[in-house]
Amino acid sequence: MAFRDLLSAPQIRIPRYTVQRDLPVTMPDGVTLLADRYAPPGMREPLPTILVRTPYGRRGPAAVLNGLPFVPFGFQLVVQSARGTFGSGGEFDPLGSEREDGLATVAWLREQPWFDGSFATYGASYLGYSAWALAADAGPELKAMSLQITASSFRDAAYVGGSFALESTLSWTDLTHRQQRRLGLLAAPLVSRRRAVRAARSGRPLSELDVLTGGAPMRFYQDLLKHHAPEAGAEYWYKRDFSGRVRDVEAPVALLGGWYDIFLPWLVKDYLSLRAGGHRPNLTIGPWWHTDARHSLVSFRESLAWFRAHLKGETWGLRANPVRVYVTRAKEWREYADWPPPGMRQERWHLHAGGGLGADGPQRRAPSAYRFDPRDPTPALGGPTLLGSSRPVDNRPLEKRPDVLVFTSPELPEDLDVVGPVAADLFVRSSREHTDFVVRLCDVAPDGVSRNVCEGGLRLDPDRPRADKPVGTEGVRRVAIDLWPTGHRFERGHRVRVHVTSGAYPKVAANPGTGEPIATAREMVAAEQEVFHDPDHPSALLLPVVRTSPEAVVPAPAEEEGGE
Repeated sequence: MAFRDLLSAPQIRIPRYTVQRDLPVTMPDGVTLLADRYAPPGMREPLPTILVRTPYGRRGPAAVLNGLPFVPFGFQLVVQSARGTFGSGGEFDPLGSEREDGLATVAWLREQPWFDGSFATYGASYLGYSAWALAADAGPELKAMSLQITASSFRDAAYVGGSFALESTLSWTDLTHRQQRRLGLLAAPLVSRRRAVRAARSGRPLSELDVLTGGAPMRFYQDLLKHHAPEAGAEYWYKRDFSGRVRDVEAPVALLGGWYDIFLPWLVKDYLSLRAGGHRPNLTIGPWWHTDARHSLVSFRESLAWFRAHLKGETWGLRANPVRVYVTRAKEWREYADWPPPGMRQERWHLHAGGGLGADGPQRRAPSAYRFDPRDPTPALGGPTLLGSSRPVDNRPLEKRPDVLVFTSPELPEDLDVVGPVAADLFVRSSREHTDFVVRLCDVAPDGVSRNVCEGGLRLDPDRPRADKPVGTEGVRRVAIDLWPTGHRFERGHRVRVHVTSGAYPKVAANPGTGEPIATAREMVAAEQEVFHDPDHPSALLLPVVRTSPEAVVPAPAEEEGGE
């Protein structure tokens, strides 16, 4: 859905409202942040407040995306610019001051004559992170949270499987670096990814890519490089990672994500943390990527129902089951009582010598091998990215490369529904102590098109906490790799395919193989990789298989259909 369609949709047509601009909110260190307050015209008594804290601006189209459509339904909206952005004082230090500034804003909110004693938080991406930052200590006035394509910590998304998410971190830093220039909010999303990818392909050390991309050093990008290693990053991330407090949040939480969103694994982790804390959050996952405009209308509808229920007591709009997911290729929404879906069973699909894949047992054959050269890193043709489309693409060009192992099942005799967490259990050996392994799940159509479904990776590094363990054969390590969760139907006549490789460039920075700090590494050493798949080393893909019950399938508006 295009942005102009969002504005004209009858469900969220923007009516008249009153607004107070540039309300000053003083932080404990004396810095003043600015906020705008929107209210229904003729408001005669205090109404519940929706609080949004954002680094992306408060006016114009941003106001619509920040929650202005909620106002006519009997809510006030307070949108505050984060420190150092769009008129707010101080320096923008991404992730660094959101808890302190957020709690100071909540304290200010309590003192306002128009505050009725209850508020909710709302927002996508960084806005959702800002909401998590204050949630555990916001007090009883916080009655609800509705957050989209976000997470309580961005650490694992920056260092996917221990590697470095080069494309996303570089493009986002460039976007925020230029967004406050003239026409910056319009131009930056269009050009930042392109500039970041061009810089990444230059072959220069990672520490030089911010200047190559944006023309100047960019602090946040350099901070992420500096704090990549666990021992270097412990203090930096301590005040920026709120995942450990999620289960302490008392306010009801609704979460919305996309199968192709870069933050999905950690949004699901937040859901599971809330469940472990005894809470009953809502979870919606659709066929969307991070900047996919189609999730905006769904976000509004579900958030409105959530806020009405928990701020006004109007519970009639809530759905019967807390989990609602879209199954791609099946083109249907399903509701479940929890996540993973009750009744899901995990099946081991073994990798076979010669490129086979199946539920039958491993074969006593020699390992499969390939050579990964970081000077010509294996590219990623699709997969989750921050800016631009993450729509699945044909991976056949990638499968022709000698540094990609391909394992494919026979044609499926019936539909196979895979809904839940996906993982790989691999037995591997490398000539380098420092190396990466990447696993990708694909759906192969009868015409041979091989579309990516989900993927994941793991960096092996003897200096990190071990995510693997040695096994009998000398040098063989057993590694567990988490892929993105998925909800996908492999249709009858299709085939299941698995890639095993050691790169996904430039989404993930190439492992130089030397153990040098990633920021300054210049020497590149090739790795000889082996994947074992015999009875003593039964490498396999772990698929979450479900049986569809008719009562799980729910109807959906036309604009929510499709997307795979």
